[in-house]
Amino acid sequence: MTIDIRRLRDRLPQEMAGLESEARREGYRHVAARLIDEWSAGDIRFEHHGERLLGAYVDDALIGIGGMTVDSVMSGALRMRRFYIRPAMRGRGIGRMLAQALLDHARSCCSIVTVHAGNDAAARFWESLGFQPHGRDGHSHLLELHRHSDDPAASDLRRCVTPRSP
Repeated sequence: MTIDIRRLRDRLPQEMAGLESEARREGYRHVAARLIDEWSAGDIRFEHHGERLLGAYVDDALIGIGGMTVDSVMSGALRMRRFYIRPAMRGRGIGRMLAQALLDHARSCCSIVTVHAGNDAAARFWESLGFQPHGRDGHSHLLELHRHSDDPAASDLRRCVTPRSP
C-alpha cells in the first residue's frame, strides 16, 4: 500500500463528503463537517503564510486529512487542526505521516506548534510525537520545535506566521 500525501489548495476534494460522513457517524463532527463549513464560508482556507492542509491518499482515494493554521492566541505559533483518518485505515501510521509532513513544514517558519486533543487517544497520539500537555489558551498540548545545528537557519529563526485577525 502506497500512501500519497498531497497538499490541498483552492478547493476541497470531492471525497470530503465521504470522509465527513464517516467522521460524523463516529461523533467527530468538528473534524470534516466543520472543515467543510469553514472552507465554504471562507473563514479558514489554509492560505495564510505557514498554513497547510494535507490529504492522505491510497490509490487516489482520500483516507485522511490534517491541517495547520496560524494560532490565533499564541503569537508566532501554528496550530494543528482537523485531523481525521478513516477507521479502516487507522493503525498504519497515516496520521503520523500527515503530522510529520506538517511539522517538517512548520520547522521552516515557526518554533511552536499547538493542538487541542479532543480525547485521550488523541492526546496519546500527539504526545507520541513529542507534544507536551499545555492546558491553556484553548490548547491541550504544545510542541517546541528545534532545528538541527547544521541547519543554516538555526541561528536566524524567522517567524512565518502572524496572528489571524479576529
